[in-house]
Amino acid sequence: MNLHEYQGKQLLMRHDVPVAKGILVENFKEAIPAAEKIEEATGIPVWAVKAQVHAGGRGKGGGVKIARSLEEVASHAASILNMRLVTPQTSSRGKLVRKVLVEQGIYYPGESEPAEFYMSMLLDRETSRNMIVYSPRGGINIEEVAEETPDQIYTEEIDPLAGIRAFQCRRIAFNLGLSGQAFKNMVEFVPRLVEAYLENDATLIEINPLFKTSDNKILVVDTKMTIDDNALFRHPDIVEMRDVLEEDPMEVEAGEHDLNYVKLEGNVGCMVNGAGLAMATMDIIKLSGGEPANFLDVGGSASAKRVEEAFRIILKDPNVKAILINIFGGIVRCDRVASGIVDAYTNIGQIDLPIIVRLQGTNAEEAKQIIDRSGLKVQSAILLKEAAELVNRAIG
Repeated sequence: MNLHEYQGKQLLMRHDVPVAKGILVENFKEAIPAAEKIEEATGIPVWAVKAQVHAGGRGKGGGVKIARSLEEVASHAASILNMRLVTPQTSSRGKLVRKVLVEQGIYYPGESEPAEFYMSMLLDRETSRNMIVYSPRGGINIEEVAEETPDQIYTEEIDPLAGIRAFQCRRIAFNLGLSGQAFKNMVEFVPRLVEAYLENDATLIEINPLFKTSDNKILVVDTKMTIDDNALFRHPDIVEMRDVLEEDPMEVEAGEHDLNYVKLEGNVGCMVNGAGLAMATMDIIKLSGGEPANFLDVGGSASAKRVEEAFRIILKDPNVKAILINIFGGIVRCDRVASGIVDAYTNIGQIDLPIIVRLQGTNAEEAKQIIDRSGLKVQSAILLKEAAELVNRAIG
């Protein structure tokens, strides 16, 4: 589950992780009072106005603006709210901005030069251990840093029993080029970040930039936080943070029916049971000359009703020109899937799209009889190669 920036910062603050002071605003009229409160708390008459959407690269799309007066705060909030923000991580339609974060300015005079760092925490799947990835070059695309100057990317692996150790925290501060009070503050910062990651069952905390102020404070200025969906039952307070308006409506609907659905940009809808078979099916669609329109796993115990709902969701995508159903009957019975297909035709009405069905495994023969007796215009395939050829013909 993805969180907004302001929500991630709320969780970090619970673990005494220092973050830049900010106030959420949903109406531009609230922007000036929010800015005044922040200035009163920080003494800094400069603010950042930041769009709150589930996408990175907001600054490149005009979703982050600096204000040097209260009038600019209101103006920026008005221009960002209700805009469709297009970033490298959104579709061409962008995302509607419904709220902004008014946040303190971080550049101000002091005894030392400010600095921007990158830091993230995530699972290293090769070692099955959590790790910290960090770089003294923050505030820019970390992918470019990794490609052009890989020596500027550092990692620390965290022992699952011992946790993050003091010498690792000191090494992080040293590699970031810190000294004096900033060094001490970073050494204190890292264990708090690890605690926030573990206690909230996060799968990712990405901070860019992690900022050293001119008075040597360490502040989280921007963060992306993702929580493990399988652990949400332990965090009802985090579940309440879910913003379904930021999610694809079809994906939300699929989740309500226990379907694993991810919308893609292609023209061939696919319905499969099992993630591995789904990946293979998408490969087949690509090899046939088409593009998968979705990833849809109906699960190992799919009922006829669930198959019907899967059909309805696929048909809501206007880009779909054909549907490929590829089911291996291990746990799920092929006749249940066939009944779901027939029910979908009956309940939805006429379906003009070509439908290619490949049912193999438990009760496959019974499934074929159900479809044959239904009189539906469905093309059957036995081999994946045959299914690919039928898809190719269907999309022209």
